[in-house]
Amino acid sequence: MRDAYSVQTVRAAERELMARLPAGTLMRRAAAGLAAACAGMLGRVYGTRIVLLVGSGDNGGDALFAGAYLARRGAGVTAVLLSPERVHADGLAALRAAGGRAVASPTAHTVLEGVPADVPALLRRADLVVDGIVGIGGRGGLRPDAVEITDAVAAAGVPVVAVDLPSGVDADTGEVRGVAVRAAATVTFGAYKPGLLVDPAREHAGALRLVDIGLGPYLEAAEPVVRAAQHADVAALLPRPSAESDKYRRGVVGVAAGSARYPGAAVLAVENG
Repeated sequence: MRDAYSVQTVRAAERELMARLPAGTLMRRAAAGLAAACAGMLGRVYGTRIVLLVGSGDNGGDALFAGAYLARRGAGVTAVLLSPERVHADGLAALRAAGGRAVASPTAHTVLEGVPADVPALLRRADLVVDGIVGIGGRGGLRPDAVEITDAVAAAGVPVVAVDLPSGVDADTGEVRGVAVRAAATVTFGAYKPGLLVDPAREHAGALRLVDIGLGPYLEAAEPVVRAAQHADVAALLPRPSAESDKYRRGVVGVAAGSARYPGAAVLAVENG
């Protein structure tokens, strides 16, 4: 079963856990899981090209630290900073120390590394893009500067891994207002968020991977707001046949569908192939 918790509940659990850990531990746990997921998607890391789309929040920090892990394994990692003046400083330092580089997005007021960034060219050469623009606290669609970047990602056709949640979708409601990132996969931390399981945001998330960062004990008393059954959950509801089983011992299937006036759905549900 995939249980999803509200942003408020997840934030409260994170605060409780962070109070018991050295500063930065939670972000490094998340980044290590994110880097491992990216490596799995790539198949190999050495010699690949990865572009990080980095916003000003903790999601940007997660992306930068993950980029540092991947750079140390031989990937060419470039971070595109949408707000260079508000970037996660420790994450950026870690990336640069690992051999990665950072450039400012074309709409930023700051130019890094001496020359303006040619983001479309970076994306065309990339093997993977990491979306760390906006985190679970974001509301509404993406800002115009981020839309310009995500349009370039879509034009390049490069696969995207979203950090915790695709940027531009609502973590609590699953709503998508305006433009939002469409990810091939989303790596989420600690707990699923409702927007990862509820349409239309679900269609933006791609394949889901949950990284355990230690929130479990702090969510035990919380009530999930969404529960999504998986194949194993459905299979567990069915009786297991034994050597003595026959069709009468395994029960029957009841279908609640259609109506006397509109029986079409019911007929389709029970008819033989």
